[in-house]
Amino acid sequence: MKPKIQAVCGFGVGSSMMLKMNIEKIAKEHGYEVDVFCGDITTCTANECNVIFTSKELGARITERAKVPVVILNNFMNKKEVEEKVLAYLQEL
Repeated sequence: MKPKIQAVCGFGVGSSMMLKMNIEKIAKEHGYEVDVFCGDITTCTANECNVIFTSKELGARITERAKVPVVILNNFMNKKEVEEKVLAYLQEL
């Protein structure tokens, strides 16, 4: 199964793009195939995906509306944190 991962920020173009690229890089380094795309806080729960990765600032607002797991990151730029949470999710599949 190739999971469909949504990286979400406020507008879906800035920090979510950096998060998307980090998730793709981490997955590739560890031999996982993933489909990652960017989303915004307003429409993310309407997009079809298997999981949503987002910031702690947006996490609660998304979690209460989401029908898929939501992974909350404290810092999109912390490669160690992103790697730990991405791998934890992928290893559960």
